Formats: sequence, C-alpha cells, structure tokens
Amino acid sequence: MKILNQGTYVQKAESAIKELAKITDKKGKPDMITTSQIRNLLAMTADIYNEVRTSMSETLSEEIKGRINYLKVRFIYEAGRDTKKMKAFVKKAQIIECLDQIGDKKSEYLLFNQYMEALVAYHRFYGGRD
Repeated sequence: MKILNQGTYVQKAESAIKELAKITDKKGKPDMITTSQIRNLLAMTADIYNEVRTSMSETLSEEIKGRINYLKVRFIYEAGRDTKKMKAFVKKAQIIECLDQIGDKKSEYLLFNQYMEALVAYHRFYGGRD
C-alpha cells in the first residue's frame, strides 16, 4: 500500500508532526528535532529534487536511484547517531518507507520532496525551534 499520494501527503505530514509535538520538555514546549536538523534533511532531498525535476524521463536514472539510496542511508545514520528525537521523527514520518516507495518513478520522488517540505512547514507551525 502506498504511504504517500497527492491527496493525503499534507495531512500525513501534519499528523506526524502533531504526534511529535505532543512530546514535551520540562517546560511544556514541544521536544522535537531542531529547525536546523529538519532543514538539513530537506536540503539533502532538494539537491536530488533539482536534478529529478529537470529530467525529461519519468524513469529515474541509475545515478539518481543511487543518490536516493544514499539519502536513505543518511536518514538512517542521522536517526541512529542523534538523539531519540531524530529517530522518532524518521519513524513517525515513515521516511524510510517513503523513500522505498519511490522505486524508479520521477513522480514518486517529486511527491516525496513535497512531503518533506510539508513536514518542515508543519514542524515550524507546531513549535519547531533551533
């Protein structure tokens, strides 16, 4: 079953961030990953997005698929090396599953990038901080 689609990716992003925002620090503020952390993740996806967007083919090249695989490894690494917050973000947002869903389809990568942008927007809206 597809995790992301054009009709639901915004709601999925909002739901994931709302769930993460329920976890609070001692002062009652959301205890999520920082804005810098989530923006770094978006920057990694945006680098690939710029190439995918200009491609004339609906099928991703082997080079792009390799870069997406490396992106997956980076998300896993960040989730493993950092605080519990990053791991919770990657799991709640189902980032790895979404990356696996891309396969070799340009449209799926473009959708994933939109999902990442939505996650960043809702992160900011629901109390993301530096």
